[in-house]
Parts: sequence; structure tokens; C-alpha cells
Amino acid sequence: MATFRISEAAALLGVSSDTVRRWVDAGRLPAERDEHGHRQVNGAELAAFARAQVHVVDDAGRSSARNRFRGIVTEVIRDAVMAQVEIAAGPFRVVSLMSRQAADELGLEVGVVAVAVIKSTNVVVEIPGHERTAG
Repeated sequence: MATFRISEAAALLGVSSDTVRRWVDAGRLPAERDEHGHRQVNGAELAAFARAQVHVVDDAGRSSARNRFRGIVTEVIRDAVMAQVEIAAGPFRVVSLMSRQAADELGLEVGVVAVAVIKSTNVVVEIPGHERTAG
């Protein structure tokens, strides 16, 4: 089973190492000490904790799309027909191509809060540090 140091858990959760330490100290996130006295979090425990932290925003009405990333528009490039819109959602960059008319109607400009809703039948999963892909 994979284990993660406090700094690694923090990076995966998008918080500071101090925040993870506080969660461990408060008993919210289980951790054990390794042979060197460093705290480590079990991968399954970290996954369960991360899942419990997900806040489902149900203000969009009914939709089959489950992947919703709230963020801020950081770039909008328009031409006569199309627009490229970039959203920073936490540490993630989401880019959407849409008609210029849609971008104009939505009022998409740098600094606007937007939600990227993603439904995809093709999702690529990568394991960091592995050169070869399965398949």
C-alpha cells in the first residue's frame, strides 16, 4: 500500500503541510510514524479523506456531468468565429474552445468566476514517473 509523507499529502490535497499536520494532530486524518519518526499517511486513508472533502455544489440543476471545476477566467482569446477560454481552478488549468457567440453571451472576460463542466467518454489516466503507457 502506498504511503505519503505530510508534504506529499499536502500537495495532493492542495493545502499546506501545516494544514495536514493540524488535521493529523486533531485526529481528522490518520497517520503513523515511520522508522525515522516522520509521519506518513496511508494511501487508502488519504483517498477516503480526500473524497470526504469534496463539496458537491448542486446549484446547476439537473445534469449527468459530474466533473465541475469552479475557478477564475485567466485568459480569453477571441477571433471572428471561435474563442479560447482558460480557467484556473485551484492548481488546475482548464481550456475550453467555444464559439465566440457563446463566450460573448456568457460574458466571459479575465477575472470572471466560471465553472468548467466536463463530461467525457475519453479520459486519459497517467502515473507520474512512468514512461510507458498501458494499452
